[in-house]
Amino acid sequence: MLNEKMFALGNKRSIIREIFEYCKKRGAEIGPENVYDFSIGNPSVEPPIDIKETLINLIENENSVLLHGYTSAQGDYSVRKAVADNINENFSLFLSPDNIYMTCGAAASLTISLKALFNKGDECIVFAPFFTEYRVFIENAEGKVVVSMPEEKTFQIDINDFESKINTNTKAVIINSPNNPSGVVYSEETIKKVVEVLVKKQLEYNHPIYLIADEPYRELVYNGVKVPYLMNYYDNTLVCYSYSKALSLPGERIGYIAVNPKMQNAKDVYLAVCGAGRSLGYVCAPSLFQQVIGKTMGAKVDVNIYKENRDILYNSLTEFGYECVKPDGAFYLFVKALEDDAFKFFEKAKQKEILVVPCDDFGVKGYVRIAYCVNKERIVNSLPSFKALAEEYGVKA
Repeated sequence: MLNEKMFALGNKRSIIREIFEYCKKRGAEIGPENVYDFSIGNPSVEPPIDIKETLINLIENENSVLLHGYTSAQGDYSVRKAVADNINENFSLFLSPDNIYMTCGAAASLTISLKALFNKGDECIVFAPFFTEYRVFIENAEGKVVVSMPEEKTFQIDINDFESKINTNTKAVIINSPNNPSGVVYSEETIKKVVEVLVKKQLEYNHPIYLIADEPYRELVYNGVKVPYLMNYYDNTLVCYSYSKALSLPGERIGYIAVNPKMQNAKDVYLAVCGAGRSLGYVCAPSLFQQVIGKTMGAKVDVNIYKENRDILYNSLTEFGYECVKPDGAFYLFVKALEDDAFKFFEKAKQKEILVVPCDDFGVKGYVRIAYCVNKERIVNSLPSFKALAEEYGVKA
C-alpha cells in the first residue's frame, strides 16, 4: 500500500506549480508572449558575469574529480570556510567551517533543519503570509504548523498574536524576510520585539526555542532597506540560505545551513543537521556549484532591474485602483483581490491571460501574489489587461 500522504502531495501540486504548468500549456496554444505569467519566482535577471567566468575557468582548468566527484557529506571544507568567512566579514560573527552545512537549495536547508530539531508533536510558528511549502516541510518532520497572523496594512509581525501562539510545545519559529509572498522586510524594531518574546518564553518553558531564518531574498532589497541578520539578535538561530535568487541560480540547487556558534549545544545541533541530511539523502550538495559559490563570494545580480519592474507595476496597479502592499524586497507584489474570493478573482484574471497566484494557501485570504521577476516587456504589455480587469469589477482609478 502506498504512503497516502506522499500520494496526496504528488497527486496535487502546489498552487504555484499548478499555474506554472498551465502557463506552459497555454503558451503553446496561443504563444508565450500572449500569456502574462506572474506565477513563479523564477529570476529573469542574468547571473553575475563572475558566475559564467568562474564556471568556464573551473571546467577548463580544474580536475574532474574536484568538479564532479563527491565532497564531504556536509560540503567541501574550503567552500564552507569561504561561506563562514563571508558571513563573519559581513555581520561581525565568528562562524567556522563546522558551523556550515552545504545544501541543495533553501528547500533542503529548511527540511534538514526541521528534521534535525523536531520530535513528533513539536510546534513551529510561521508568520502569515508564508511560503506554502512550509506546511509540507513541517508536517513531514512530524511537527505541527501554528500560524501567527500579521498586522493589517503593514504586514509586519503582530507581536501580541505571536506571543499568544507560543506554548510549551513550541520548538521553532520561521522568519522569512524579505517575505514571500508580500515582499515586506521585517523591521529591526519588529525583530527585537520577536526576540524579546522568545527569550522570555525560553526561560518560562526551560527549553530552547529555535529561530529559523529563511533567507533566499536577503540581498534583494531596495532603497537601502536594512535586513536584520538574526544571529546578531538571538543566539538560538539557524540561517537557511539559498543562492537561487541573489545569483539567479534556482535550477542549480545550491545553498547552506549556518548554525550560530553561540547557540545552546551548538555542536550537537550541527551534528543533528548532519544526521538529518544523511537520513533524507541530502549529503554532498552539487560539487561543481559548491566550487563556483566558493570562488564568487560577494557576487550579486543587478537589483535595479527588479526595482524598475516593481515601480512600474506598483504605480500602475495602484493608479488603476488596486490595493497593494508596497514591497521593500524580494520580487513579489501582494495585491488585494477585487472580490473576497481570491480564487474567483484568479479565474477572472486568467480569462484575460493574466496568471497570478491566489494566496489563501499562504495563510491570508483575499490576496494574490504577482511575481515581477520577469522581463519588463511582459509587465508593460499586461497593464491594459490589468486595467480592463479592474474596470470589469467597477473599480475606478
